[in-house]
Amino acid sequence: MQREKQIIGRREVIAFPELGLYEITAKIDTGAYTTALHCHDIREEKGELYFKLLDPSHPYYNSKEYKFSDFRQKEIKNSFGEVEKRYIIKTHIKIGRKRINSVISLTDRGNMRYPVLIGRKLLKNRYIVDVALLNNIPPSIRKKRKS
Repeated sequence: MQREKQIIGRREVIAFPELGLYEITAKIDTGAYTTALHCHDIREEKGELYFKLLDPSHPYYNSKEYKFSDFRQKEIKNSFGEVEKRYIIKTHIKIGRKRINSVISLTDRGNMRYPVLIGRKLLKNRYIVDVALLNNIPPSIRKKRKS
């Protein structure tokens, strides 16, 4: 049985609940294979991966350092056609009411307009992209942000 695909716009407000990241705008990119999340201070020490989400110029930046022991590295071609080695983690992403197990690459997207890029691997068999739409998915009940 094939599930019904939901129509998604070229940008959507999403969340990474396990990372405490809510109400973040993502670019939907059918040209990209993987999903990428903007991080900085990414480093590996003694078999652990450490990183900070976003960067100090982003309004939702909080300087918290995250630690993952379940990760891997993969060569990924970036938007400029250059191959770069990126760290890959598994986490949940929430788009509207859907909570999706996903594989995310961590990269510095500081010079990009959107901190999250949703690729076709995550979209496949779930969504149809209508580029004429923006924020087509009603957001789920959002966690209140601390002031």
